[in-house]
Amino acid sequence: MSQTQPTLHLYDTLSREARPIAAADGKSLRFYCCGPTVYGPAHVGNLRTFLLQDVFRRTVELSGTPTRHVRNLTDVDDKTIRQSQAEGLPLAEFTARWTARLHADAGALNILPPHHEPGAVAHIPHQIRLIERLIAAGHAYVAADGSVYFDVSSFPAYGHLSRLAEREITTGQPAAGRTEHREDADEYARESAADFALWKARKPEDGPNAWPSPWGEGRPGWHIECSAMSIEYLGETFDVHSGGVDLIFPHHENEIAQSEAATGHTFARHWFHVAHLMVEDRKMSKSLGNLFTLDDVRARGFAPEDLRYVLVSGHYRQPLNFTWDSLAAAHSALGRLTRLDRALAGLAPDAGPPGFGAQTLHGLGDASQGMGAFGTAWEALLDDLNTPAALGRLFTSAAELESRIRGTALAPKDAGAERRALHRLLYALGLRLVPDAPAPEAPEDIRALAEARWKAKQAREFKEADRLRAQIESRGWSVRDTKGGYDLSRMASPMP
Repeated sequence: MSQTQPTLHLYDTLSREARPIAAADGKSLRFYCCGPTVYGPAHVGNLRTFLLQDVFRRTVELSGTPTRHVRNLTDVDDKTIRQSQAEGLPLAEFTARWTARLHADAGALNILPPHHEPGAVAHIPHQIRLIERLIAAGHAYVAADGSVYFDVSSFPAYGHLSRLAEREITTGQPAAGRTEHREDADEYARESAADFALWKARKPEDGPNAWPSPWGEGRPGWHIECSAMSIEYLGETFDVHSGGVDLIFPHHENEIAQSEAATGHTFARHWFHVAHLMVEDRKMSKSLGNLFTLDDVRARGFAPEDLRYVLVSGHYRQPLNFTWDSLAAAHSALGRLTRLDRALAGLAPDAGPPGFGAQTLHGLGDASQGMGAFGTAWEALLDDLNTPAALGRLFTSAAELESRIRGTALAPKDAGAERRALHRLLYALGLRLVPDAPAPEAPEDIRALAEARWKAKQAREFKEADRLRAQIESRGWSVRDTKGGYDLSRMASPMP
């Protein structure tokens, strides 16, 4: 990235400040994303993380810097083994099925495929070699049953990412310079600074899921998988590591400890974490029945494009509240952008289609020079990947263009340039226009109620306006006020 180009600044979880994103080698930005555990369909919370990582990659590439994107697949851990055993399927067959589902969902949501997608099982030899380095360096030890544990007390910087030292933690009673508190589970309590398993000795409940090692048959722990695969594909130090905030501790804390203890080098230069997703103001959980998937969204009559819009509309550092009504609003917003695109195309028929995509990224240089009326939206993306501000500015610019179009004040040459700029910004956000799927038109009686409500509101008869809104909503439609009027959209069915 040249000195004259604007730079994406992104909040770094470790330093607690926004820092510029740059490729250390000056060639390509190397970044690793903790991928899914393939034991079931990805829910909307998982998908939000992958979508915002996708916007990050698109923004970096659109800025003129190539990327090397690695996203792993966890295809052996406590969950995959437990669930495959319950279904009576070989582990490889079980995880292959859910990997195919992930790829289908990612494609429907317009998520760019990673350049490398390593699976943990295929990289067990790499994990064994890394564990051997840790034992040789005195950072890991072999337990009596053949399991291998990382000695947390041997790594003084442990806990810096999650600020573990600032919280009340449990460590067990140290003995002979080593804590006796060990954690065999892949996931465990947030306040437990325990020695964690690098290699798990074979247990009867694992069934046939065991591999040979210098310490006997067993399988890797979850944490060592990501360290081994990221080092294999990106080197001992790389530019950006990303995942959901729920992975900061213990997963990412453990990755740092085992990686830096083995190599002696900084593991990741920048940590990029995506906040939780709420559903209708409630935490997602199986007990609440709100772990919704892309198939659930489709079953409500919404398109993947609607879901993508909703999930990228909130700032990555803030929890986002997912609601079914937000999908209806997203559909309406995409419809408006589609109509703007059509209007710009109609003014510049000789300009042809924008023809913008990944194949034209490199060579664009500073994308802001081609953003036209949408330059301020692009600037929002460069400012800590501020997607809600980018969308807000996108529609402010859209309104200005719509006004110019209505006033016949937009020349064909300018219309063509603005349409190309629109498509560049849509590419950065990963939004696809769907002109073949227009929003349903409200029936005449609903439009009449909405018009009566608008007149009542203008006359400051707010009780009557509220009564009419309730009547509209009771018929399955929502009304949203805009600067110069209102929009009607079909409401989603009530939550179960």
